[in-house]
Amino acid sequence: MAITEYPIPENCEIDRHFFLDPRWPVFFHDNHLLAVYKPAGLLTQGDRTGDVNLLDLGKGWLKALYDKPGNVFLGMVHRLDRPVAGVVVFARTSKAAGRLSRQFRERRVEKSYLAVVDGVTPGESGRLVHYIERSNRGSWVAPRATPHGREASLRYRVLDRDGRRSLLRIQLETGRRHQIRIQMAHTGCPILGDLRYGATAALPGRQIALLAHHLEIDHPTRGERVVLTCPQPRGWPWPDRSIADDDRPPWDWRTFGLLFNRVS
Repeated sequence: MAITEYPIPENCEIDRHFFLDPRWPVFFHDNHLLAVYKPAGLLTQGDRTGDVNLLDLGKGWLKALYDKPGNVFLGMVHRLDRPVAGVVVFARTSKAAGRLSRQFRERRVEKSYLAVVDGVTPGESGRLVHYIERSNRGSWVAPRATPHGREASLRYRVLDRDGRRSLLRIQLETGRRHQIRIQMAHTGCPILGDLRYGATAALPGRQIALLAHHLEIDHPTRGERVVLTCPQPRGWPWPDRSIADDDRPPWDWRTFGLLFNRVS
């Protein structure tokens, strides 16, 4: 059974259609999974900055929703970069976390992104294969395979063009850190707003025009295929008239941030 409803499937165990704010969608929720929207600018998990993060917000929401005493388990099985928005799925049990992590390792998860890039891609569709090296100085594409390089591959398709900007659908075949950002920049088509990898100007909220749009996983206990799709958020730099603006979550975390200065 494919679950594609927005903002929440009708067969979900709860009747709340939002996460922490009426504009903040829950894509799926049961005893094993929690899939929610991550706005650009919000950390997926905590780091040394101590800033608010999605993982802790999710734990706090579940604790309040079920009136749970003590700590709440929520396992992180993948993440999105801070300036990226889109679908994030968490595991609600250790068994689910192990099974989902295995799916990611074995590349049985289907992930696709929408991206607005500067420049003209080489062709209307294609496959990019590079070797990405990392060090304390950052990440880059190596000219050939090296002992320290890891292969990165993706497929892209042009959905629309506007002058020298393009809207792409990108399907990951591997899951390297900053992979899409690095590979698109290497082709001469950096992600809009991505100053770190070659964009010429920042976006107002310091976000980048990369959206984790579609995620497919096998349910960890039922075996059904769970299909999670995120709409283009309000403020996204490409028009989409298929959904009214009021039904889109805000793109920028600062829209929510004043409400959640700290996690209780």
